[in-house]
Amino acid sequence: MKSRSLETAIVGWALVLPTLAVLGFFVFLPAGQSLYLSFQEVDPLARRHTFIGFSNYRNLLFSPDYWTSVWVTAKFAFVTVVAGVGLALALAVALDANPYARGLMRTVFLLPVSISSAMAAMLWIFLYNPTAGYLNFLLDLVGGQGPNWLGSSKWALTSVAITTIWKEMGFSIIFLLAGLAGVPNELKEAALVDGAGPVRRFWHVTLPILSPTLFFVTVVSVIHSFESFGQIHILTGGGPFGKTTTLVYNLYIDAFVNFRTGYASAQAVLLFLLMMAATAVQFRIANKRVHYG
Repeated sequence: MKSRSLETAIVGWALVLPTLAVLGFFVFLPAGQSLYLSFQEVDPLARRHTFIGFSNYRNLLFSPDYWTSVWVTAKFAFVTVVAGVGLALALAVALDANPYARGLMRTVFLLPVSISSAMAAMLWIFLYNPTAGYLNFLLDLVGGQGPNWLGSSKWALTSVAITTIWKEMGFSIIFLLAGLAGVPNELKEAALVDGAGPVRRFWHVTLPILSPTLFFVTVVSVIHSFESFGQIHILTGGGPFGKTTTLVYNLYIDAFVNFRTGYASAQAVLLFLLMMAATAVQFRIANKRVHYG
């Protein structure tokens, strides 16, 4: 029995070690290095590290630019998650009610997910062009006046959010369609016999069963919104006047433009803690709202 248990353990570790090695090299090692550098002042020319304790964190917490990026990230995450998940849920419900269009439309919505953020941003640059873009052209046809989408302080963040929603929505739709497929028809028919209308059937039958899938999609959408970089870099470059400078983009500027490696590493650590806190809050809410059976 001991020999068999040892053999099973060896086989198990042999199967797990390649994955652990990849994660260790590409995830855990860089994360540990970022934590180490966050307590250092790094000279990029001499490649010299000087231990400065919590000075980087203290400077961050008293930096108006950092708190501005926190506020921009919060607004961006709220818009992309609420609008993106809400629209994906509405489209998934509509497709679930029309099985003939489900296969074709599922492919259509997945296409933006398959392209890179850079390609998506380049496409939307042409749509947002204030003089030759299709969006302002269509608004002119109906008598409206299109704004300077990417150059306006009022519209820049909304424009980037629209691009992000379009890019990521297909992912949410696919998972929500899978969740809707798991709703028993017997429950829907029983609610229909009891006289429940479409809204009540969705609210009291479909939504409780769909809640685990909806929770998963929401958590992933929040994480994606915090990590958004490519579309911001190409569409606005963090402008105008920092209106689209999120935490990730601010980190990029300090690390690769200003070469403040230690300061940027401290931002990375705080971003990780912020994402952990946001996820913990969602799980706390899920304990009361999500039904697993």
